[in-house]
Amino acid sequence: MASFEEKIAAAEKRAQEAAKQVKQLKAKRDMVEARKLQSLLKGQRSDDTRRKILVGALVLDMMERDESTRQRFMDRLDKYLTRADDRALFQLPIPEEK
Repeated sequence: MASFEEKIAAAEKRAQEAAKQVKQLKAKRDMVEARKLQSLLKGQRSDDTRRKILVGALVLDMMERDESTRQRFMDRLDKYLTRADDRALFQLPIPEEK
């Protein structure tokens, strides 16, 4: 028959193993949740990119069809775009650096 100390030691060992298993399961759960969140964010980014492409296509079409619309958008782009490479896409003058 096992002594109380042996029973306590065995119970403590089982408790440590259970705590280790709980820790592993929590880590696995956190990884699964992180993957789900990453997938959701990727989908949101994809949707955002698609919206921008579609709106951009519409705006470009509007600019091609109507000169006054084109000029209004070009005026807005001239004020909005600051990076030289972005401005070059629309053949806008590149301001000199200060």
